[in-house]
Amino acid sequence: MSNENLSRKLGNTDLQLTPIGLGTWQFSKRKNLAGKFWPELSDKESFEIVKTSYEHGINWFDTAELYGKGESEKTLSQALQNAGIKDTDVTVATKWNPFFRSAGSILKTIDDRLKFLNGYTISLHQVHNPMSFSSVKKEMEAMAKLADQQKIKYVGVSNFSAKQMRKAHAELSKHGHVLASNQVQYSLLQRKIEYNEIMETAKELGIAIIAYSPLAQGILTGKYHQNPEDIKSKKGFRKRMPSFKQKGLEKSRPLIDTLTKIAEKHEATSAQVALNWLVNFHGEHVFAIPGASNSKQAQSNAGAMNFKLTNDELNALDEESRKIQ
Repeated sequence: MSNENLSRKLGNTDLQLTPIGLGTWQFSKRKNLAGKFWPELSDKESFEIVKTSYEHGINWFDTAELYGKGESEKTLSQALQNAGIKDTDVTVATKWNPFFRSAGSILKTIDDRLKFLNGYTISLHQVHNPMSFSSVKKEMEAMAKLADQQKIKYVGVSNFSAKQMRKAHAELSKHGHVLASNQVQYSLLQRKIEYNEIMETAKELGIAIIAYSPLAQGILTGKYHQNPEDIKSKKGFRKRMPSFKQKGLEKSRPLIDTLTKIAEKHEATSAQVALNWLVNFHGEHVFAIPGASNSKQAQSNAGAMNFKLTNDELNALDEESRKIQ
């Protein structure tokens, strides 16, 4: 399937991205604490996930230094090369790890990012979160310098508050650059950004929202409501999260039931409907980066772009979701 008709502009940039991208945290190979969130995937499995995503219309991939200390970046570039996908065919986004670092590290670590991505352009370089030893001002100065040097195309942030977004936007503007996006947790189960001014500020300034955990770590697929026993077999931290406990599952069950009913009408899955809602409820402002542990999930993610929810369906999910916020 061609992704040209599905693409939309990322914020105030010239990047044309499909509303669904692929998050690649799961390519971390369990190499550091962040990487241990997911079970390890073989290169063969990872390569198939990337190839399937691209073949079914997804044209961009999100990775990060923090994901296995660069293992995700390496695996992604290898997967793209293995599938014969050229740099000009896709968009790659990555992130600088700010923990226990200052803004100078952004300039020092960029060569590793480029080395690990091995020929794939960093179209979007993001500050992974605001937890560094430097100010937003210093971080944006460093990012602007990388853009001036053409080592990256655009600057994004992740987990920034509305106030921090404004600071980043203002600082980049001084240097002739735009803040492209803020990557934040957002799903039908987690809508905090609608109430803490992040969404409002992003719309005002033309900053795109990139939603991570768009399926709430799998809760919105409905599979754990159907088979709660599956949670016990899961590796990693997910099974300890409140939303995976019996009380949490019962709280979200009415929403899952609504997703299921709507999915049946579209011959889709609950996960596809949840993703479709996320990237359409606010017009073309929100992008989503679900992960995938196998090629079947990758194909399902891409399939979320193949149908259109009605206004009534969008509003029904909105209403049911608000009851459990």
